[in-house]
Amino acid sequence: MTTAMVKQEIAVASFSKLYDLDQVGAALSELGEGANEALRSTYEKMLKVGNLRFCVKPNRMPSIDALLDALPNFGEPLEDVRRQVALCVGTEDRLELMPMLLLGAPGIGKTHFAKAVARLLGTSYQYIAMSSLTAGWILSGASSQWKNSKPGKVFDTLVNGSYANPVIVVDEIDKASGDSQYDPLGALYALLEHETAQAFIDEFAEVPINAGQVIWVATANDERAIPEPILSRMSVYEIVAPDREGARRIAQAIYDEIRLAHIWGQRFPAELGGDALDALAEASPRDMRRAILHAFGAARLAGRDEVRAEDICLERGSRRRPIGF
Repeated sequence: MTTAMVKQEIAVASFSKLYDLDQVGAALSELGEGANEALRSTYEKMLKVGNLRFCVKPNRMPSIDALLDALPNFGEPLEDVRRQVALCVGTEDRLELMPMLLLGAPGIGKTHFAKAVARLLGTSYQYIAMSSLTAGWILSGASSQWKNSKPGKVFDTLVNGSYANPVIVVDEIDKASGDSQYDPLGALYALLEHETAQAFIDEFAEVPINAGQVIWVATANDERAIPEPILSRMSVYEIVAPDREGARRIAQAIYDEIRLAHIWGQRFPAELGGDALDALAEASPRDMRRAILHAFGAARLAGRDEVRAEDICLERGSRRRPIGF
Protein backbone atom coordinates (compact mmCIF):
# COMPACT_ATOMS: atom_id res chain seq x y z
CA MET A 1 0.00 0.00 0.00
CA THR A 2 1.36 3.43 -0.91
CA THR A 3 1.17 6.72 0.94
CA ALA A 4 -1.42 7.94 -1.54
CA MET A 5 -3.57 4.99 -0.56
CA VAL A 6 -3.21 5.74 3.15
CA LYS A 7 -6.34 7.81 3.46
CA GLN A 8 -7.10 10.06 6.36
CA GLU A 9 -8.17 7.87 9.22
CA ILE A 10 -11.57 8.26 10.83
CA ALA A 11 -10.84 10.54 13.76
CA VAL A 12 -12.66 11.50 16.90
CA ALA A 13 -12.73 15.20 17.60
CA SER A 14 -13.20 17.04 20.83
CA PHE A 15 -13.11 20.79 21.16
CA SER A 16 -10.21 22.67 22.67
CA LYS A 17 -10.34 26.28 23.90
CA LEU A 18 -7.61 28.33 22.29
CA TYR A 19 -8.02 31.61 24.14
CA ASP A 20 -10.17 33.43 26.68
CA LEU A 21 -12.92 35.50 25.06
CA ASP A 22 -13.05 37.88 28.01
CA GLN A 23 -9.35 38.63 27.65
CA VAL A 24 -9.77 39.34 23.95
CA GLY A 25 -12.79 41.54 24.63
CA ALA A 26 -10.88 43.48 27.27
CA ALA A 27 -7.92 43.96 24.93
CA LEU A 28 -10.26 45.25 22.23
CA SER A 29 -11.97 47.70 24.56
CA GLU A 30 -8.62 49.11 25.67
CA LEU A 31 -7.58 50.08 22.15
CA GLY A 32 -7.54 53.82 21.63
CA GLU A 33 -8.65 55.74 18.56
CA GLY A 34 -5.20 55.69 17.02
CA ALA A 35 -4.62 52.00 17.60
CA ASN A 36 -3.36 49.64 14.92
CA GLU A 37 -6.39 48.80 12.76
CA ALA A 38 -5.03 45.38 11.90
CA LEU A 39 -4.87 44.59 15.61
CA ARG A 40 -8.42 45.81 16.09
CA SER A 41 -9.59 43.61 13.21
CA THR A 42 -7.71 40.65 14.70
CA TYR A 43 -9.49 40.99 18.04
CA GLU A 44 -12.85 41.42 16.36
CA LYS A 45 -12.32 38.30 14.27
CA MET A 46 -11.23 36.30 17.33
CA LEU A 47 -14.49 37.23 19.04
CA LYS A 48 -16.55 36.52 15.94
CA VAL A 49 -15.17 33.05 15.17
CA GLY A 50 -15.01 32.01 18.82
CA ASN A 51 -12.30 30.23 20.75
CA LEU A 52 -13.07 26.55 20.12
CA ARG A 53 -11.15 24.43 17.61
CA PHE A 54 -11.22 20.74 16.76
CA CYS A 55 -8.70 18.57 18.57
CA VAL A 56 -8.57 15.32 16.61
CA LYS A 57 -7.05 11.90 17.11
CA PRO A 58 -7.57 8.53 15.41
CA ASN A 59 -10.33 6.45 16.97
CA ARG A 60 -8.41 3.28 16.12
CA MET A 61 -4.84 2.36 15.32
CA PRO A 62 -4.10 4.02 11.97
CA SER A 63 -2.44 2.35 8.98
CA ILE A 64 1.11 3.01 10.08
CA ASP A 65 2.31 -0.23 8.48
CA ALA A 66 1.37 1.19 5.09
CA LEU A 67 3.47 4.29 5.78
CA LEU A 68 6.36 2.13 6.96
CA ASP A 69 6.19 0.29 3.66
CA ALA A 70 6.11 3.49 1.61
CA LEU A 71 8.64 5.39 3.78
CA PRO A 72 11.03 2.63 4.86
CA ASN A 73 13.72 5.01 6.11
CA PHE A 74 11.33 6.65 8.61
CA GLY A 75 10.79 3.55 10.72
CA GLU A 76 11.98 4.99 14.04
CA PRO A 77 9.77 8.13 14.13
CA LEU A 78 6.79 6.17 12.79
CA GLU A 79 7.15 3.57 15.53
CA ASP A 80 7.17 6.36 18.11
CA VAL A 81 3.99 7.78 16.57
CA ARG A 82 2.45 4.30 16.80
CA ARG A 83 3.30 4.06 20.51
CA GLN A 84 1.79 7.45 21.34
CA VAL A 85 -1.38 6.78 19.35
CA ALA A 86 -1.74 3.42 21.13
CA LEU A 87 -1.78 5.20 24.50
CA CYS A 88 -4.80 7.35 23.69
CA VAL A 89 -6.91 5.13 21.39
CA GLY A 90 -10.07 4.10 23.19
CA THR A 91 -9.66 6.69 25.93
CA GLU A 92 -10.59 10.31 26.48
CA ASP A 93 -6.92 11.29 26.52
CA ARG A 94 -5.67 13.54 23.75
CA LEU A 95 -2.81 12.60 21.48
CA GLU A 96 0.54 13.88 22.73
CA LEU A 97 3.49 13.71 20.36
CA MET A 98 6.95 14.84 21.40
CA PRO A 99 8.34 17.48 19.02
CA MET A 100 10.40 15.72 16.33
CA LEU A 101 13.63 16.75 14.66
CA LEU A 102 14.41 14.88 11.46
CA LEU A 103 18.08 15.03 10.50
CA GLY A 104 19.08 14.06 6.98
CA ALA A 105 20.36 15.13 3.61
CA PRO A 106 18.29 17.52 1.44
CA GLY A 107 15.48 15.95 -0.57
CA ILE A 108 15.36 12.73 1.43
CA GLY A 109 11.60 13.07 2.07
CA LYS A 110 11.42 14.74 5.50
CA THR A 111 8.61 17.18 4.65
CA HIS A 112 6.76 14.46 2.74
CA PHE A 113 6.83 12.42 5.95
CA ALA A 114 5.31 15.31 7.92
CA LYS A 115 2.47 15.69 5.41
CA ALA A 116 1.80 11.97 5.60
CA VAL A 117 1.61 12.12 9.42
CA ALA A 118 -0.88 15.00 9.27
CA ARG A 119 -3.03 13.00 6.84
CA LEU A 120 -2.73 9.90 9.00
CA LEU A 121 -3.86 11.72 12.15
CA GLY A 122 -6.66 13.63 10.42
CA THR A 123 -5.42 17.13 11.13
CA SER A 124 -4.12 20.11 9.14
CA TYR A 125 -0.60 20.92 7.97
CA GLN A 126 1.40 24.14 8.03
CA TYR A 127 4.84 24.58 6.46
CA ILE A 128 7.37 27.20 7.55
CA ALA A 129 10.64 27.46 5.59
CA MET A 130 13.28 28.87 7.91
CA SER A 131 15.95 29.18 5.20
CA SER A 132 13.93 31.81 3.33
CA LEU A 133 13.01 33.95 6.34
CA THR A 134 13.24 37.70 5.78
CA ALA A 135 12.20 38.54 9.36
CA GLY A 136 12.98 36.87 12.66
CA TRP A 137 9.47 37.28 14.01
CA ILE A 138 7.77 34.90 11.57
CA LEU A 139 6.88 32.45 14.37
CA SER A 140 6.05 34.86 17.16
CA GLY A 141 4.66 37.92 15.39
CA ALA A 142 5.88 41.51 15.63
CA SER A 143 4.66 44.23 17.97
CA SER A 144 1.62 46.13 16.72
CA GLN A 145 3.63 49.29 17.33
CA TRP A 146 5.67 48.52 14.22
CA LYS A 147 4.50 49.52 10.76
CA ASN A 148 3.03 46.66 8.70
CA SER A 149 3.35 44.27 11.65
CA LYS A 150 1.19 41.15 11.83
CA PRO A 151 0.74 37.96 13.85
CA GLY A 152 3.20 35.10 13.54
CA LYS A 153 2.60 31.80 11.80
CA VAL A 154 1.69 29.92 14.98
CA PHE A 155 -1.03 32.39 15.96
CA ASP A 156 -2.32 32.54 12.38
CA THR A 157 -2.44 28.75 12.00
CA LEU A 158 -4.38 28.24 15.22
CA VAL A 159 -6.72 31.23 15.25
CA ASN A 160 -7.55 31.19 11.53
CA GLY A 161 -7.56 27.41 11.21
CA SER A 162 -9.94 24.68 12.28
CA TYR A 163 -7.65 22.58 14.48
CA ALA A 164 -6.04 22.98 17.88
CA ASN A 165 -3.47 20.26 17.06
CA PRO A 166 -2.19 20.90 13.54
CA VAL A 167 1.12 19.54 12.29
CA ILE A 168 3.50 22.49 11.93
CA VAL A 169 6.70 21.84 10.01
CA VAL A 170 9.71 24.07 10.67
CA ASP A 171 11.82 23.21 7.65
CA GLU A 172 15.61 23.60 7.66
CA ILE A 173 15.70 24.87 11.20
CA ASP A 174 19.50 24.81 11.06
CA LYS A 175 19.43 27.54 8.41
CA ALA A 176 17.29 29.97 10.38
CA SER A 177 18.32 33.59 10.08
CA GLY A 178 16.47 36.83 10.58
CA ASP A 179 17.13 40.51 11.09
CA SER A 180 19.45 41.58 13.89
CA GLN A 181 16.60 42.50 16.25
CA TYR A 182 14.96 39.08 16.47
CA ASP A 183 16.10 35.53 17.14
CA PRO A 184 14.04 33.51 14.64
CA LEU A 185 14.12 30.50 16.95
CA GLY A 186 13.37 32.45 20.11
CA ALA A 187 9.67 31.58 20.17
CA LEU A 188 10.45 27.85 20.03
CA TYR A 189 11.89 27.85 23.54
CA ALA A 190 8.34 28.35 24.84
CA LEU A 191 6.44 26.59 22.04
CA LEU A 192 8.30 23.28 22.36
CA GLU A 193 7.55 23.03 26.10
CA HIS A 194 4.01 21.80 26.68
CA GLU A 195 3.40 23.85 29.82
CA THR A 196 4.61 27.19 28.49
CA ALA A 197 3.05 26.60 25.07
CA GLN A 198 -0.40 26.50 26.68
CA ALA A 199 -0.13 30.25 27.33
CA PHE A 200 1.87 31.36 24.29
CA ILE A 201 1.73 35.10 23.65
CA ASP A 202 2.10 36.31 20.10
CA GLU A 203 3.86 39.69 20.15
CA PHE A 204 1.30 41.21 17.80
CA ALA A 205 -1.92 40.05 19.47
CA GLU A 206 -0.59 40.10 23.06
CA VAL A 207 -3.25 37.73 24.40
CA PRO A 208 -2.38 34.17 25.48
CA ILE A 209 -3.32 31.31 23.17
CA ASN A 210 -3.07 27.58 23.78
CA ALA A 211 -0.43 26.18 21.42
CA GLY A 212 0.28 23.23 23.68
CA GLN A 213 -1.30 20.65 21.36
CA VAL A 214 0.55 21.57 18.19
CA ILE A 215 2.42 18.63 16.63
CA TRP A 216 5.90 19.93 15.80
CA VAL A 217 8.12 18.45 13.10
CA ALA A 218 11.43 20.20 12.43
CA THR A 219 13.89 19.24 9.73
CA ALA A 220 17.62 19.92 9.45
CA ASN A 221 20.71 18.85 7.59
CA ASP A 222 23.19 19.64 10.39
CA GLU A 223 22.31 19.62 14.08
CA ARG A 224 25.48 21.55 15.00
CA ALA A 225 23.79 24.79 13.93
CA ILE A 226 20.83 24.25 16.27
CA PRO A 227 21.01 25.61 19.84
CA GLU A 228 21.29 22.89 22.48
CA PRO A 229 18.15 24.08 24.38
CA ILE A 230 16.14 23.51 21.18
CA LEU A 231 17.65 20.07 20.63
CA SER A 232 16.89 19.08 24.23
CA ARG A 233 13.19 19.78 23.68
CA MET A 234 12.87 17.41 20.72
CA SER A 235 13.13 13.74 19.83
CA VAL A 236 15.99 13.61 17.32
CA TYR A 237 15.97 11.09 14.46
CA GLU A 238 18.73 10.42 11.95
CA ILE A 239 17.05 9.77 8.60
CA VAL A 240 19.34 7.87 6.27
CA ALA A 241 18.94 7.21 2.57
CA PRO A 242 16.87 4.10 1.84
CA ASP A 243 18.44 1.08 0.20
CA ARG A 244 17.65 0.34 -3.43
CA GLU A 245 14.51 -1.66 -2.67
CA GLY A 246 13.32 1.05 -0.29
CA ALA A 247 13.96 3.71 -2.96
CA ARG A 248 11.86 1.71 -5.43
CA ARG A 249 8.97 1.61 -2.93
CA ILE A 250 9.22 5.36 -2.39
CA ALA A 251 9.18 5.95 -6.15
CA GLN A 252 6.05 3.81 -6.49
CA ALA A 253 4.37 5.73 -3.66
CA ILE A 254 5.14 9.11 -5.25
CA TYR A 255 3.97 7.85 -8.65
CA ASP A 256 0.71 6.67 -7.14
CA GLU A 257 0.20 9.91 -5.22
CA ILE A 258 0.62 12.02 -8.36
CA ARG A 259 -1.51 9.66 -10.47
CA LEU A 260 -4.42 9.70 -8.03
CA ALA A 261 -4.31 13.49 -7.64
CA HIS A 262 -5.17 14.14 -11.30
CA ILE A 263 -8.03 13.12 -13.58
CA TRP A 264 -5.52 12.33 -16.32
CA GLY A 265 -3.90 9.86 -13.94
CA GLN A 266 -6.79 7.45 -14.57
CA ARG A 267 -5.25 6.69 -17.96
CA PHE A 268 -2.16 5.22 -16.36
CA PRO A 269 -1.78 1.83 -14.64
CA ALA A 270 -1.49 1.63 -10.87
CA GLU A 271 2.00 0.12 -10.92
CA LEU A 272 5.19 1.46 -12.45
CA GLY A 273 7.25 -0.95 -14.51
CA GLY A 274 10.42 -2.41 -13.07
CA ASP A 275 12.72 -0.57 -15.48
CA ALA A 276 11.16 2.79 -14.58
CA LEU A 277 11.48 2.02 -10.86
CA ASP A 278 15.11 1.08 -11.33
CA ALA A 279 15.79 4.41 -13.05
CA LEU A 280 14.06 6.36 -10.30
CA ALA A 281 15.85 4.48 -7.52
CA GLU A 282 18.95 6.52 -8.33
CA ALA A 283 17.23 9.78 -7.30
CA SER A 284 16.20 11.46 -4.08
CA PRO A 285 12.46 11.61 -3.30
CA ARG A 286 12.47 15.31 -4.21
CA ASP A 287 13.98 14.56 -7.62
CA MET A 288 11.72 11.55 -8.03
CA ARG A 289 8.63 13.74 -7.80
CA ARG A 290 9.87 16.11 -10.49
CA ALA A 291 11.02 13.28 -12.74
CA ILE A 292 7.76 11.32 -12.43
CA LEU A 293 5.60 14.34 -13.20
CA HIS A 294 7.68 15.07 -16.30
CA ALA A 295 7.58 11.37 -17.24
CA PHE A 296 3.77 11.37 -17.31
CA GLY A 297 3.89 14.19 -19.85
CA ALA A 298 6.63 12.50 -21.87
CA ALA A 299 4.59 9.31 -22.08
CA ARG A 300 1.53 11.18 -23.34
CA LEU A 301 3.60 13.03 -25.94
CA ALA A 302 4.79 9.63 -27.13
CA GLY A 303 1.17 8.47 -27.42
CA ARG A 304 1.38 6.10 -24.47
CA ASP A 305 -0.58 5.65 -21.25
CA GLU A 306 2.34 3.99 -19.51
CA VAL A 307 5.49 5.48 -18.03
CA ARG A 308 8.65 3.75 -19.18
CA ALA A 309 12.30 4.08 -18.20
CA GLU A 310 12.92 6.14 -21.34
CA ASP A 311 10.51 8.79 -19.97
CA ILE A 312 12.54 9.22 -16.78
CA CYS A 313 14.92 12.15 -17.04
CA LEU A 314 17.08 12.84 -14.00
CA GLU A 315 19.00 16.10 -14.20
CA ARG A 316 22.73 16.10 -13.72
CA GLY A 317 23.50 16.43 -10.00
CA SER A 318 20.43 14.53 -8.82
CA ARG A 319 22.23 11.18 -8.84
CA ARG A 320 22.60 9.52 -5.49
CA ARG A 321 25.97 9.96 -3.81
CA PRO A 322 27.53 7.35 -1.51
CA ILE A 323 26.78 9.41 1.63
CA GLY A 324 23.06 9.67 0.84
CA PHE A 325 20.73 11.66 -1.32
